[in-house]
Amino acid sequence: MDKLKAIVSGYYGKGNAGDEALLLSLLQMLPPSITPIVLSANPTATRDSYGVETVPRRSLFPLLKSFRESDMFIWGGGSLIQDVTSFASPFYYLSLMGYAQKLGLATFAWAQGIGPIKAKLTQRLTASVLQRCKGLSVRDCASAKLLEAWGISCILAPDPVWTLSAQPVKQVWEIRAPRVAVNLRPSAQLTPERLEHLTRALIDFQKATNVSLLFLPFQSDQDLPLAQRVATQLPGAYQILSLQDPRALKGVFRGVEMLIGMRYHSLVMAASEGCRCFAISYDPKVKQLQQELNLPGWDLTELPDDPNLISTVWLKEYTNGDALELTQIQSLIDRAWLHQQIFSIQQGACL
Repeated sequence: MDKLKAIVSGYYGKGNAGDEALLLSLLQMLPPSITPIVLSANPTATRDSYGVETVPRRSLFPLLKSFRESDMFIWGGGSLIQDVTSFASPFYYLSLMGYAQKLGLATFAWAQGIGPIKAKLTQRLTASVLQRCKGLSVRDCASAKLLEAWGISCILAPDPVWTLSAQPVKQVWEIRAPRVAVNLRPSAQLTPERLEHLTRALIDFQKATNVSLLFLPFQSDQDLPLAQRVATQLPGAYQILSLQDPRALKGVFRGVEMLIGMRYHSLVMAASEGCRCFAISYDPKVKQLQQELNLPGWDLTELPDDPNLISTVWLKEYTNGDALELTQIQSLIDRAWLHQQIFSIQQGACL
C-alpha cells in the first residue's frame, strides 16, 4: 500500500520550544504508513532539523498544492484554537481545517488544548469543524468538558511532550551547583511593577540559597530580552542558556533542583524529569496544568506585592518541596501515548 501524505499544521518554525517539542512528539507517534508535510514559518529550518517535507505556512500556492497532494490533515497539538491571546489565530487554523474537509481529506485534531473561546462565532465554527474530524484527542480536562458540552467525543491524555526523550546537556554540569532554573515570558499581566517584584524576590532567594540561576528562554525573541534584564541585576552566579533543540531543553532539568516557570512546556518538561516546579500562571492552560499536577504557584494577577513573601515561599519549596513521584511520572508518560490512538483508524479513514 502506498504511503499516505498528511499535512501537519501547528505553530511551527516560530522558534517556540514548546511547539517544536509538540512537533517532535507528533512525528514519533505517526505510523510509518504516514508521510508528514509540515506547514512551517521557517520551512528550511524545520526540514533541516527534523528531516521532513515542509511548506511555507502562509504561501498560498504551495499550500494549495500540498492540499491537493495529501490524504490527511492534522492539527498538531497545543492551544491553537483560542481567542484570548489572538482573535485572528483561530480563524487561520479553522480555515485550513475547513478547507481540508471541503476537499475530502481525513482530518484529525491531535493533542489539542481547546479554548478559552469567548466569541460565539468562533465557538460555532470550532464545534462544526471538530464534529467532522475522524479522530480527536485533547490534553486537558477543560478541553474535554467543552467538547462534551458540544456532544463531541475525544481521547483525553496528558500533553505528548511527556513522552519526548531528553538529551543530556554537558554545559549544565559545568555551572556551579546547586542550580535553579527560571523561565519568564512577556505577558500583559507581567507589568513592570510585577517584574520588579519577581526580580527583587530572585535576588533575595539567591542570597538565601547561594544557588546558580539558570535562565531558559523558550522563545528567544520574546524571552531572551526579559531574561537578560532580570539576570544582570542578580548578585550571584547565573547563566542564560538559549537552546534550539527541545530535547536538550528537557535534558537541562536533569541537572537543576527546581524550576520557577511561566511557560506551559517548561513546567511539563521539568516535571517529567523529576524536577520540582513552581508555576507562575499567565494563561488558563498553565493554571489547568498546575491544578492537574498539584503544583505550587500563583496566577500573575495574584502575585504578592511583597518580594520578601515571594522569596520566602520559593525558599520553602526549594527546601521542603517535592517533585512528582516516579510512578506518577511514568503513568503520565504512558497515558500521553494514548494520543497515538487517533491514528489507528487512519488507513480506513483515507480509503
